[in-house]
Amino acid sequence: MNHGPDEKGPTGLDSDELALRRMLQSAVEDIEPSDGTLDHLRRAVPARRARKRQATVGMAAAALFLGTAIPALVHVSNSGGSSPNTSMAGDSSTAQGGVGQGKNPDGGASTAGGTGGKAPGHGQGGKKETGKGKTGGTATGTTGGTGPTASTDTATPVCTAAQLGSPTAVAAGPDSAGIVYGSFRITNISLTSCTVGGPGRVGVLAQGAADPTKIGTARHVSGDAATGLPDPSLEVTGLVLLPGSAYEEKFAFVPSETCPPTGPTDGGSETGGPSPDPSPSTDPSVGGTDTGGTSGVTTQLATEDGTADGSIEVSHTPEAGSPTASRTVAGVCAGTVYWTGPLAGS
Repeated sequence: MNHGPDEKGPTGLDSDELALRRMLQSAVEDIEPSDGTLDHLRRAVPARRARKRQATVGMAAAALFLGTAIPALVHVSNSGGSSPNTSMAGDSSTAQGGVGQGKNPDGGASTAGGTGGKAPGHGQGGKKETGKGKTGGTATGTTGGTGPTASTDTATPVCTAAQLGSPTAVAAGPDSAGIVYGSFRITNISLTSCTVGGPGRVGVLAQGAADPTKIGTARHVSGDAATGLPDPSLEVTGLVLLPGSAYEEKFAFVPSETCPPTGPTDGGSETGGPSPDPSPSTDPSVGGTDTGGTSGVTTQLATEDGTADGSIEVSHTPEAGSPTASRTVAGVCAGTVYWTGPLAGS
C-alpha cells in the first residue's frame, strides 16, 4: 500500500497517532464534494462575513444611541421637574411688582426672573443674586430666572407683546479700547410658553454733541470690531421661553472718533484781548454801541476748555413690537453699535 508524504508524519507524532491519521484519511478518500459546492462556498463565505460586519456595526450604533439618549432623557426629566417652580417664580415676581423690586448695580431695574427659579417668598433673595450680574470688562446683564429652551416645535405660538415684559438694559464702562458692551433682557411674564419671533430691532438716538450722521448700527458677525460679543453661532432661532424665563441680546458700541473739543466759536481772542476790528459797531440788533474790546471776554465766558458733551441712547424692541428697553452710553459722539440676535438667558 502506497502512502503519501504523510506517512512520515509531523515531527513529534508516535506510530499510533500516525496509524490513526492514515485510517481517517482512508475513510474519507472516496468522499467527493457535490457539483456546485465550490461556487456555493465562494458566495457563502463573503455573505457570512458581510453579516458579521453588519451585526458589529449595528451593535456599535445601538451603543452610541443609548449613550446619547440616556443623558438627553435625564436632562428632559430634570427640566420638566423645574417647570412648576419656574412658573411660580414668574408669578411671584409679577405679583410683588416685578421690575419695581429694586435697582441693579448698573442702574437698571431688576427683572421678573430675578428670583432664580425660587418659590414665592424668596423674592428678596433673588434681588441679592441680581447684584452680582455685573463683572469686570463686559456687561453680562442681570442673573437669575430659568433659562429658555431651544426648540423647533412649531406647536408653540410666537410670543406676543402681552407675554413679554420686565425689559432691562445694562452697559459696562468702556474697556481699554474705548468699546462699551451691554445687553438687553426680555422675560416671558405669562403663564404659557411662547417662541421668540426673531431678533427684533435696535435703534440709536444721538444726544448732545453726538453727530447722528456718524452713528450707525450693524448685526454682529465673526471678525468685526466687537470682538467681545458672543460668536454668532451661539444665537438661537426658534427659542422657546418657558413661563418666567428670559432671553438676551447683547450689543457693543465701538467709537470711531472722540468728541470734539470745546472752544471759542465767534472768532474772538481766547485771552480776552481786543478784536481785530476796534471800530465801534452801530448794528441796532446789538442794543447799543460795542467798543470791540469785549468780544474776547464774551467768548471766554460762554465756553470752557475741554470736550463737548455727547451721548447716545441704544434701544431694543422685540419682534412682537414691545416692550422697549434702552440704555444711555455717555461721552461718545461717533461710532457703530453692533448687536446680536437672541441668546439663551443666563
